[in-house]
Amino acid sequence: MKKRLATIGLIVAGGTFANGLMAADHIDAPGATAEPTADITDLYAWMSSDATNVNLVLDVFPLAGDDAGFSTDVVYVFHLNSSMAYGEAQTETQILCQFYTATNIECWGGGEYVEGDPSADAGISSDSGAMKIFAGKRNDPFYMEFEGFTETTAIVKDAVMNNALTFDGDGCPLLDSATGTALRTQLQSGANGAAASDFFAGADVMSIVVQIDKSAVTGGGPLLGVWASTHQAN
Repeated sequence: MKKRLATIGLIVAGGTFANGLMAADHIDAPGATAEPTADITDLYAWMSSDATNVNLVLDVFPLAGDDAGFSTDVVYVFHLNSSMAYGEAQTETQILCQFYTATNIECWGGGEYVEGDPSADAGISSDSGAMKIFAGKRNDPFYMEFEGFTETTAIVKDAVMNNALTFDGDGCPLLDSATGTALRTQLQSGANGAAASDFFAGADVMSIVVQIDKSAVTGGGPLLGVWASTHQAN
């Protein structure tokens, strides 16, 4: 039985991916950060320019240092759920990757298999060429004004604790224009109104990059929902 260590997901546009999309989850609770090689920070998905391939990036190991690497004890999984339309039955295709040595990986899914050292910029390919893999350390692409975010969450938490917020039937807060503007401004600023800065500037993550032929992952239809998980290897 594989133990799920972390998950992150998103719903993305259909087989042509009109826009690239992402999900992010930085600075987790201690339970997740205790396993940095399995701690997912970002998931990206988009189509190639000719709309024939799906590109996927799974980033783990936030604030990766000089000695950071992937673990042979973790299975990295991309889940691609294809369907004909929103709300209809889905067909899941999984792409699983696991390092079998410190430098060599094997990935399989969608009828394709890749193995070898994925660290060269060109990556490695399956025999058919329908799936390509790169893995290695890369600059963290996520941008976040962290102090502005924490200041904003503190303001909202204080409002909730003091019963100063009301909510609609879906549980969403009802904000007047002035309050909404103040919160958006704080999200875009540092502490005490300082200019925004990127908390992750210069930080690195460990990235697994997959490119796979669209036909290998859209058996259920052109609409794809993408999420990722990490699991403890057997």
